[in-house]
Amino acid sequence: MSSLVDYLAALHDCGGSDLHLASGVPPVVRVYGEMKTLDAAPLSPEEVAALACEVLSDEGRMKLLETKNVDFSAEIDLGPERGTWRYRGNAYFQKNGINVVMRAIPAKVPTLAELSMPSILEKFISYHHGLVLATGQAGCGKSSTIAAMINLINETRAVHVITIEDPIEYLFINKKALINQRQVGRDVESFSLALKGALREDPDVIFVGELRDLETISLAITAAETGHLVLGTLHTNSAAKTVDRLIDAFPIEQQAQIRTMLSESLRGVVAQQLIPRADGRGRAVAVEILVNNVSIANSIRDGKTYQIPMSMQTGRKIGMCTMDSAILKLFEEGVISKDEARSRSVNKAPYRQN
Repeated sequence: MSSLVDYLAALHDCGGSDLHLASGVPPVVRVYGEMKTLDAAPLSPEEVAALACEVLSDEGRMKLLETKNVDFSAEIDLGPERGTWRYRGNAYFQKNGINVVMRAIPAKVPTLAELSMPSILEKFISYHHGLVLATGQAGCGKSSTIAAMINLINETRAVHVITIEDPIEYLFINKKALINQRQVGRDVESFSLALKGALREDPDVIFVGELRDLETISLAITAAETGHLVLGTLHTNSAAKTVDRLIDAFPIEQQAQIRTMLSESLRGVVAQQLIPRADGRGRAVAVEILVNNVSIANSIRDGKTYQIPMSMQTGRKIGMCTMDSAILKLFEEGVISKDEARSRSVNKAPYRQN
């Protein structure tokens, strides 16, 4: 049986992002969004359990047995040639036994330029208070975008940053800023408890790894209103849907108040997706940008979020961009294929056959 390091080395060598160790099948890696099976024998449930024990702490093993699911992070040395890598992972039970999924996290925090992010994001992190959200499906690069923003804050502003993550992904070294990173399940019981505590810990910037429940969303909006810059992530596909998701989390009788609060505190939304490149060399990022202005704020406050896409189309001069526009630009530059562009766009007209 190969060790966990052997499988992670294979993931590294093929340029993959995720390693899947599933009971009853050979190891599988995700490369540029596609699943590929490694040239290895199927793993027995006992072998996967042993591999899980290589990376889980005693506490993590106990939680896995009790709850049948556990998140974890780990730093693993792959040898002198490959170096030390950090991983975010999850171990869980399924019908054949234990499965383990691990995602590679680069040791170096990427810059916004390296991620091909628009310069308007630099303006977002210059605010002293308000709410900035990164959204998109799992694996689209939200965490990397937020990490790049936090790193830019770290390099340019003498502030106190608190991150609340599950688990901690990128590690930051204090530069101009003081950065304290808390892991849910290890350092604090929940996102909401960590947010409540953060408001008494003299923060300037708070990063909430996921706005996943009503209490966390409510606390984040309150923190943004009371003088803090709050960064967060959501699993929504567009800026307009992000606004709807936040408002719909609240009971109907509270939604009018929340719309008003959100219209005043929201600074911007970055919605992104990764699309396979036409040349087969990885994936390109398509980025939708919402910048809160008078028009957007009025649409949020009046409950007319269906008007947001139109306001975004007319707000290009201040950095706004719809997802369809971002995809069309990638297609016109030859970065992605017509089929990919068509399948991911709401408006198919630009890709119709003549």
